[in-house]
Amino acid sequence: MAGKTTIVVHSGDMDKVISAFIIGNGSLSMGMEVSLYFTFWGLNRLKKGGLDKGPLSKMNMLGLGRRMIKGRMAKANVATLETMVKDFKELGGKIIACEMTMEVMGITKEQLRTDWIDEFGAVGTYINEARKSDITLFV
Repeated sequence: MAGKTTIVVHSGDMDKVISAFIIGNGSLSMGMEVSLYFTFWGLNRLKKGGLDKGPLSKMNMLGLGRRMIKGRMAKANVATLETMVKDFKELGGKIIACEMTMEVMGITKEQLRTDWIDEFGAVGTYINEARKSDITLFV
């Protein structure tokens, strides 16, 4: 592979999760290895039925902004978030769920989309991924 990208997905905001998957898929399509480390509010997006439940980071307007962005994305032929995750996994992307966050926030493995998650790990797991990376981002 031609390098590695590691992204911490800390925010559960819809636009930030979309950005993480766009960058991740872009890196994978360029032959890079990619790991997304979901922690805190980002981990909520890995809950069953929770992928696109997050608000927009700006201009959410009680959910109206989120609906508007989804409509604009569809009009521009941008893949849905669900499709982005599917593509990410098919291209070999790795998703890591933070075990400490699970404990702190009372999230169980049964609540999560374990079919998407490759590994459950703590900060050491992230650091091992990041130390081998050419690109590290915090979203």
